[in-house]
Amino acid sequence: MPGYLEPVELVHPTTPELEAGLDAIRHSPADRGRVEQIVRRPAVDEREALTEAQLDTVEGLVGDSWSRRRPDPETQVTLMNARVAALVAGSDDRWQLAGDQLYVDLDLSRTNLPPGTRLTIGDHGAVIEITAEPHTGCRKFAGRFGMDAARFVNSREGRELQLRGINAKVVLPGAVRVGDPVRKLE
Repeated sequence: MPGYLEPVELVHPTTPELEAGLDAIRHSPADRGRVEQIVRRPAVDEREALTEAQLDTVEGLVGDSWSRRRPDPETQVTLMNARVAALVAGSDDRWQLAGDQLYVDLDLSRTNLPPGTRLTIGDHGAVIEITAEPHTGCRKFAGRFGMDAARFVNSREGRELQLRGINAKVVLPGAVRVGDPVRKLE
């Protein structure tokens, strides 16, 4: 059963707390990371945490509402650095509020993953390609994680490190699982 997003009164991280987490984020693996969480969005404001999902060249993450809401091939799948998600959201059950599908322990910076970079996920053939379409913190992000978090991910450094995440398209379909390796293809 999908989880519905409900407003919760929370204390959001402050700018100094967020900036204190930058070193850990900068030390994310560059070439080989790991899938930490998979989230499907069956409808607006609904989330399903999955242990396995299928990536498809037409549907993106199978069962996700992306293909019905905004079927732009440049934004099929979104990835967010798990260290950033942990920093802004706190507990891992709140990561999915960010609205991304794959939370990975991998350096998502523009320097490390410029548009056109391909990643293979798992051992089941799935390959995605990073697109140039920017992924920025929106009003919903600020509402869920606070204005300091929105300013943090949208700052000059935040945009360079792509703290809000990245967009990708599916090049080769395949299964992805929590715990799967994510490898940069040369």
